[in-house]
Amino acid sequence: MAVYKQTYKGYSGTRTTPWFRFLILSRYSYARLFQSKFLVLFLAVCMFYPLGCAVFIYLSHNIPLLAALRLQSGAMPPIDGQFFNVYCVVQGSLAFLLTTLVGPSLVAPDLANGAMSLYLSRPFSRTQYVAGKMTILLLLLSLITWIPGIVLYMIQAGCAGWDWTRAHAWLAGSIVLGLWIWIVVLSLIALALSAWVKWRIAAGALILGVFFAGAGFGAAINNVTRTHYGAFIDLMQVVHTIWSYLFRNGSRADLSLTEAWAVLGVTCALCLWLLAKRIRAFEVVK
Repeated sequence: MAVYKQTYKGYSGTRTTPWFRFLILSRYSYARLFQSKFLVLFLAVCMFYPLGCAVFIYLSHNIPLLAALRLQSGAMPPIDGQFFNVYCVVQGSLAFLLTTLVGPSLVAPDLANGAMSLYLSRPFSRTQYVAGKMTILLLLLSLITWIPGIVLYMIQAGCAGWDWTRAHAWLAGSIVLGLWIWIVVLSLIALALSAWVKWRIAAGALILGVFFAGAGFGAAINNVTRTHYGAFIDLMQVVHTIWSYLFRNGSRADLSLTEAWAVLGVTCALCLWLLAKRIRAFEVVK
């Protein structure tokens, strides 16, 4: 079209609200992710343990069924903080595996293909880009962690009655807070490593290495130096320490609650700094 004809007109349609513009990335990413049959199958497998927990809760309150099975209600493990702590450990492990599958493919392809300048040349900020990519993991991990956990809590509250619900009302907050801590830490680490390692397989391996290598090196440091400072690099132990306090099981770890929160704060700040250094509208090539 010739410019001198002055027939060009700018876009006059409706625009996405700036506050919700980051959801554009999430919407198209979900459409791509759910084309993978393996991912859908893995999400289905992640629901087996919550379903088993729901059956266990129902069974523990069904006196006639227990009598038919020749079981006593007192012999069943109680539904308390320890029960939901184990639930968080199991579903948190599955969330970790899901992060290693999905996380490496979020930022690395955009950087490898030079698409970052295309995103940021539009009315789309770096914060919105990170929020859009992070929302993908937050929603996926929520589907297999705290959402089924709250459903289990509601089933137990409905079966046990008002007295149990009033005495264990703190459990609902512990489930949501404990699993959200784990989800946010996993999401930030996955995004940071995906931004710095463009090869997807290497990024996934590095996510595994951050946790497993950190646990191994932490144990080695503790054994050599006869201190507990090696636990500072063991993120699994750090999160389990916080979960022990949230579910009132007593801390058997080497870290105090203050030290665990400090380690998580430093970890999240480091991931945000790495993202800020990498997510930009230009790239210097040497």
